[in-house]
Amino acid sequence: MNPHDETPLPHGADAPGFDASGAVVPGAAESAGLAVEHLPPMVPAQDDAQAAAPQEWQAPLSEQAGVESAQVMEQADTAEDVTADGVDDAQTADLQSLDDAAFKGVAEGAPEDAAAEDVAEPALLLEGAAPAEPTSPAVLDNYVAPTISAAKAAADFVAQIFAEVRASDEPEAAPLPIAEVAPVADASDAVQEPQGRPGEGMAPLQDKNVLVLGLGASGLAMARWCVRCGAQVTVADTREAPPQLAQLQQELPGVRFVAGAFDASLVDGQGLHAVYRSPGLSPATFAPVFQAAKAIGLVTGSELSLYAAALAYLRSQHAYAPCVLAITGTNGKTTVTSLTGQLVERAGKTVAVAGNIGPTLLDTLAGHIDAGTLPEVWVLELSSFQLDDVAGFEPTAATVLNITQDHLDWHGDIHAYAAAKARIFGQTGLMVLNREDAEVMQMLPPPVRVKLQKPQQREHLTFGADMPRRPGDFGIEIVSGMPWLVRALEADETRKRSRSEAEEELHIQRLMPADALRIRGRHNATNALAALALASAAGCPLAPMLYGLREYRGEPHRVEPVALVNGVEYFDDSKGTNVGATVAALTGLGADRRIVLILGGVGKGQDFSPLTTPVARYARAVVLIGRDAPLIRAALADAGVALIDAADLPQAVDAATQRAHAGDAVLMSPACASFDMFKDYEHRAHVFCDAVRALAQDAGQSVEGV
Repeated sequence: MNPHDETPLPHGADAPGFDASGAVVPGAAESAGLAVEHLPPMVPAQDDAQAAAPQEWQAPLSEQAGVESAQVMEQADTAEDVTADGVDDAQTADLQSLDDAAFKGVAEGAPEDAAAEDVAEPALLLEGAAPAEPTSPAVLDNYVAPTISAAKAAADFVAQIFAEVRASDEPEAAPLPIAEVAPVADASDAVQEPQGRPGEGMAPLQDKNVLVLGLGASGLAMARWCVRCGAQVTVADTREAPPQLAQLQQELPGVRFVAGAFDASLVDGQGLHAVYRSPGLSPATFAPVFQAAKAIGLVTGSELSLYAAALAYLRSQHAYAPCVLAITGTNGKTTVTSLTGQLVERAGKTVAVAGNIGPTLLDTLAGHIDAGTLPEVWVLELSSFQLDDVAGFEPTAATVLNITQDHLDWHGDIHAYAAAKARIFGQTGLMVLNREDAEVMQMLPPPVRVKLQKPQQREHLTFGADMPRRPGDFGIEIVSGMPWLVRALEADETRKRSRSEAEEELHIQRLMPADALRIRGRHNATNALAALALASAAGCPLAPMLYGLREYRGEPHRVEPVALVNGVEYFDDSKGTNVGATVAALTGLGADRRIVLILGGVGKGQDFSPLTTPVARYARAVVLIGRDAPLIRAALADAGVALIDAADLPQAVDAATQRAHAGDAVLMSPACASFDMFKDYEHRAHVFCDAVRALAQDAGQSVEGV
């Protein structure tokens, strides 16, 4: 299986909103309790003790204190510690050293009609500090803000936050490793019961005969889980000796293995209770077995089906009721999944991250059961393969980030592909929707009309690169040319509205400058908004999440900076394995430079024509490699840029270098799968980086970041 995700896009290294050390984090304008109370409630209500928030006090900015805080540095001794801003971490304030247990930071911008030089500085709120005992007397001086630009306002208020938090006397909050944190009380009590580990002898599978199709990572995980639950398991694979066979036979000697074609004989007369398929199997491969199973009333499903059933069992038998946050989409899944997990952990909750590209759902669940560390929150990355035909999966909140053409060879057409993605929402969970994607917005069901009542709309919120439109929505606001991550709140929650009022009056809450993110590109700003929305649905306060956003460095091979050689910057976007990912990467990088683009590989039946407009606008030249290079050439014939063929990737790097000018970027974002020329996308990335390294050595330059 080749999961395909988006990649981070760069912004200028000198982007506004950074202090002298390169660090930018949000300020605060109002209580961080707003982080969740304006979203649809997706977690159990707090009791009175929990709801009683610590007293908070407002303090104006202290210009001088911000300079002192910038002296907090982190050590950087490996090339991988170069920040996405192009600033070495030895010059970047160490966010980990800050005591964010002592404060909440929610940035609120200036009034809508404020001129650029009159942008008000956000106020700071400290949590847990008594009003009568301010942290720093200097902060309480009568301070008159000078006339400043929007960019300087952002940089100054960020420096001030560092100073205020640094001044706190409370001890630093330690990181929360999942395996070392005690689980939530109800779940931990259940795990410690003497009846045995949760999941052992699970009633639906005890003493049942189960067939697992496919012996990949997911198939092996399903076999382990079913044996754990007391089932008699048979594993079938079309290969005589799949790579995991030896491990299966060693770990689970009681499991029967069958090699050969998938047909009805695997079901007929076998006394089976259920058949589960691995997500990597194509529908044509497992269809004969599933058809035979359904014809005689057998249960059919996948690893996700087993995971959902396991959570339902743990809830009923052990009172374990975690929040489940689920992420899918053509591009951005891995980034948003990793980022959401980091935000949840930064907010002090125990979390497990699992799914599409590993670790597997069931192995992760079993590991936490055995360790007694069942988490409060699950963050799951799910592919269309995993979601296809799933039933019974009911997450707390879920998102479909976007829909563009991908895996059409597996699903058949774009409508079947989108339908598989839409299954992630279940029937009851909060829907987190990309309002700029028409395919995604069509997944929102129409309002249900109830007699004598207003139509009932399913709980949902939206995110996008534009301004938010409803209370709870997330978006981006441009303030004097600088983009801010923002959230919409209801301007006056107490005022009753007449039925004739179509538009809700909104208060726009500015959270942090988009350029404060280490991951590059406007599309990564929207990824950050999706992660904020999901983590908020799990009850996470906003302030520590904003710190988590600033700390997140992105995923490998997603518009990853490789080197700067003779004024040309090289980017590895090997994970850009579909047209949508490459369009996003090209658009983001092309905002401030010209691009020489390397394209090609196995197209998986995609339409390459959506590349034409961004290539014409942002590319200086395109270098083509791989099996489907002729198809890409035909699609880009009218783009008006040079199209150059290369026999292999090192030759493509040489050709791109010859075409690039100082100040340009060479972007390898193939828009294709890699298996015509490479083992996988990681192998392709390594070949690209080796070629760039050779260029740098020939030029007598060091290579940063490779």
